[in-house]
Amino acid sequence: MVEAENGRRWLRWPSEPERARLAFGADYNPEQWPREVWDEDVRAMRAAGVNIVALAIFSWARIQPREDVWDFDWLDEAMDLLHAHGVAVNLATATASPPPWLTTKHPEILPVDADGHTVWPGARQHWRPTSPVFRAHALRLTRALAERYGSHPALAAWHVSNELGCHNVYDYSDDAAAAFREWLRSRYGTVAELNRAWATTFWSQRYGDWAQILPPRLAASYPNPTQQLDFKRFSSDALKDHLRAESDILRELTPGIPITTNFMVMGETKGMNYADWAGEVDFVSNDHYLLTGPQAQDELSFSANLTGSLAGGRPWYLMEHSTSAVNWQPVNLAKKPGGLARDSLTHVAYGADAVCFFQWRQSAGGAEKYHSAMVPHAGEDSDVFRSVTELGATLAALAPIAGTVRRRAAAAIVFDWESWWAGELDSHPSSRLRYRQEALDWYSAFLAAGVRADVIGVADDLTGYDLLVAPILHVVPGELARRLEEYVASGGHLVTTYFSGIVDENDHVWLGGYPGALRDLLGIRIEEFGPLLDGDTVDLDIGVTGTLWTDRIDLTDPATEALAVYKTGDHAGRPAITLRRTPAGSASYVSTRLGPDGLAAVLPDLLNVSGVASELPAEVRGLVDLAVRTDGTDDYWFLTNRGDHDADLSAVSGDPLPGPSLAQHTTLTPGQVRILRRRPAG
Repeated sequence: MVEAENGRRWLRWPSEPERARLAFGADYNPEQWPREVWDEDVRAMRAAGVNIVALAIFSWARIQPREDVWDFDWLDEAMDLLHAHGVAVNLATATASPPPWLTTKHPEILPVDADGHTVWPGARQHWRPTSPVFRAHALRLTRALAERYGSHPALAAWHVSNELGCHNVYDYSDDAAAAFREWLRSRYGTVAELNRAWATTFWSQRYGDWAQILPPRLAASYPNPTQQLDFKRFSSDALKDHLRAESDILRELTPGIPITTNFMVMGETKGMNYADWAGEVDFVSNDHYLLTGPQAQDELSFSANLTGSLAGGRPWYLMEHSTSAVNWQPVNLAKKPGGLARDSLTHVAYGADAVCFFQWRQSAGGAEKYHSAMVPHAGEDSDVFRSVTELGATLAALAPIAGTVRRRAAAAIVFDWESWWAGELDSHPSSRLRYRQEALDWYSAFLAAGVRADVIGVADDLTGYDLLVAPILHVVPGELARRLEEYVASGGHLVTTYFSGIVDENDHVWLGGYPGALRDLLGIRIEEFGPLLDGDTVDLDIGVTGTLWTDRIDLTDPATEALAVYKTGDHAGRPAITLRRTPAGSASYVSTRLGPDGLAAVLPDLLNVSGVASELPAEVRGLVDLAVRTDGTDDYWFLTNRGDHDADLSAVSGDPLPGPSLAQHTTLTPGQVRILRRRPAG
């Protein structure tokens, strides 16, 4: 077991613990298959280089077929078989989906949606995070598994539940209402303080007793916005509390086994504040699936980068991604040749020391039978399995990278779950605002400039970064405003955007003009927002076009200048992008959505102000996604061709690492990856 500086632990390898390695495997569901297939599985796992699997994720009904009947024989045999073939097990607590006998006997564990409809069994995750009945049964199962398998030699880690909150993050039941009141009582102390925070003088909402407070269920009009924001906070906390409850039992009974659960840092999955959850696990794990669209690869890189920050720069575990097509998008495209390796290695580039898939063998039945797997329906004689085996050999060759950490970048994008939640509430100036998309657009602009940028949480240490971009930083408590002011005063360069600095932690507007808490720092004042209708655009004098939003900006500080001016629209002639210089740093404001291409045109000027430069030769900037891991002596440069054309890397020096999935030549075709070992400059 590897101990990190803060005491966090990595996988407990059941054999050869001293040997560094990258983990490689999948979710394994032997209960879906006849016993004779299991022997085929372990033989093929060895051939593919698989060294770990996640087991028993959706096995509650098989492990406990009735309330007082337990069946561990099949799981005993699976654990023993995997261990005999050198495959470690990341064992799930199996609590993700309750069995039919439990929901039949206790229908009160089923979630209720905002309209008051019961969410019935038949799919998965049909349970209330705040149900005391569900909690009791889930913890009983967790305890039974810990007692039986805590000393099993195959056990490398515990996997709590699965994708907590994927389908049940928001429950509006009576259990949730009671738990919400207790959460609010802990947060506010008195009903009077809650009334102040929720601004309940508006629309005659003043409460006289805790019992009067409900979740934001279906209402005649817009529910109270602070109630909505608090319910999002509460819902994330309720799931975190369940994670903690299962973890407490595992730590009590198996103190030597590390614990994780799989986050879902990807796309628009936003209900769980993973920055707040990360401290609950021994190592961070994530599930990520490639999304369709022109920024698909940038989004993968962005999510892997953010996951690396959640892990504190330490190695993390890619619990799930796909070998090829998924089954849940409107149109599910197979990956092109090389896509399996490219996607996997992008996660490794940003700190993953484990690369795993859903799932090992593609299901013959069930809702995910058309989701790809390591062994597809076509079997081992397939391009997918050959690609899997090639990746396994590559990861084995990359063993020297295991345990290395991310080298910090000079720039960072600040990501804030609460601004994501609050910024997209109803009854706002525009319902078209998309927080994560704006952050992703900035990330694409950094990639286009060839500049590495970390994606960090708003509570992370901001010092040490020369440039911070905080897009749509909508929620700015007084303490955060002070931290940003200190950052700029200490020589940092801050960039923020439209709809930033607007509200405090209670979703109350900072008065005196926008952007509220950041107004003086930016040296600007805005009296009224100027959101744009669908299809409307505004031109800037630097040759870029804005959409979605504009602001009527007044410069209020002699040190503030306009970097760009509106040429068209209601604010023609007024500043569109501003910069306020301070004795040591600067603060800039971008008042419209420019998209990735527009931001790519604007970012170089902001980089020049901050002094941040690309580490790449000019001829390859924008062509590759660069990520850097380090062992403290050598750096490992991961260079991925992110474009549609070949990229010549002959100007980038370093010793190439071997591996059948890696480019060994200096010309990268689209999607190819090259890893160079380099000694850091200086």
